[in-house]
Amino acid sequence: MSRRSGILEFAVLGLLRESPMHGYELRKRLNTSLGVFRAFSYGTLYPCLKALVASGWLIEETDGAPEDVPPAALTGRRAKIVYRLTAAGKEHFEELLAHSGPDAWEDEHFGVRFAFFGQTSRDVRMRVLEGRRSRLEERLERMRTSLARSRERLDDYTLELQRHGMESVEREVRWLNELIESERAGRDQRPPGPAAQDQKNQSGDTGGLPRHRGGSRPDPSDDTTT
Repeated sequence: MSRRSGILEFAVLGLLRESPMHGYELRKRLNTSLGVFRAFSYGTLYPCLKALVASGWLIEETDGAPEDVPPAALTGRRAKIVYRLTAAGKEHFEELLAHSGPDAWEDEHFGVRFAFFGQTSRDVRMRVLEGRRSRLEERLERMRTSLARSRERLDDYTLELQRHGMESVEREVRWLNELIESERAGRDQRPPGPAAQDQKNQSGDTGGLPRHRGGSRPDPSDDTTT
């Protein structure tokens, strides 16, 4: 399984865990909610859905076509199929959520993993965030070394482009530092046991997300960090 197909399966299972969907609706959610799938076609999604059905992680249920599907999409039976997560699929997705290895730190994977942090345990979130920060710090050091070696040979525009790339990585590292500190503060302050959820509901706790104080946060799937 390629990295690309693996993260697509993860995203599909995660979205279907929220609710069953038609293929057309699922494609829209992938396009609009997860930046890494902005240029995404149903022709790519359909084989993935079939593979997940064959694995027993999804089931297909026939239904009437959704009202917002354009006429061109209503010519075949696929427009009337609803995909639903099975118990085995939910268990498999939870196993994927628990993974925090190097794949989860890469650009495309991290953006999608971050989109499902609300369903991810705090310990796993911390490992993924710290791994991503470490990966970017390594990248930043390589960029600085490369720039120092080649500065004299670069024209002004190429040099400015290199600086822009470094600033993008530095900005994401600062953002990750803020997230990590918020996760640590939440872990230290939140009481254990069922009372923790009650306190979260009553206080409007944002989990591991820092409260927004103005300015912009980097997009985890921003291509400028590649």
